[in-house]
Amino acid sequence: MHLTAPAGRRTGIRDTDGMAVASFVLGLLGLLVLNVFLGPTAIVLAAVALWRGTPRRGRALLGLGLGVADLLVLVAFMQADGTISWNF
Repeated sequence: MHLTAPAGRRTGIRDTDGMAVASFVLGLLGLLVLNVFLGPTAIVLAAVALWRGTPRRGRALLGLGLGVADLLVLVAFMQADGTISWNF
């Protein structure tokens, strides 16, 4: 017997996989643009994915690290030019 979720409904494991991947992608993107928003979002998604027990633990940890790095980059640039944002 093979049990599957009804069409249109996602299982909890797929949700956590998506959260882990999304945190990684948002953290990576946050190094370039909108780090004030994408960094915290990556941190929250990674934390929730890890708390729910994602099988993609490595990606969630990378997303968490990149989210923290986003905020550190923001702070470094804020100290350098005295503004809340930075650009190339």
